[in-house]
Amino acid sequence: MTDKTDKSHWADKAALAGAAIGSAALAAALLYASRRKERAEKKGKSPTRPEDAPETD
Repeated sequence: MTDKTDKSHWADKAALAGAAIGSAALAAALLYASRRKERAEKKGKSPTRPEDAPETD
């Protein structure tokens, strides 16, 4: 009988560890995607050229 409870206890710990790893992986993926999107948006914008600059006089 103790063998069954040991397996159950081990499975609970494994499930908890799996959930923690999955959550961390998901958070890392979201951070990576948002950074990549920001960099792509920055790269797509060209600097203002003097001939296109607004008049300030």
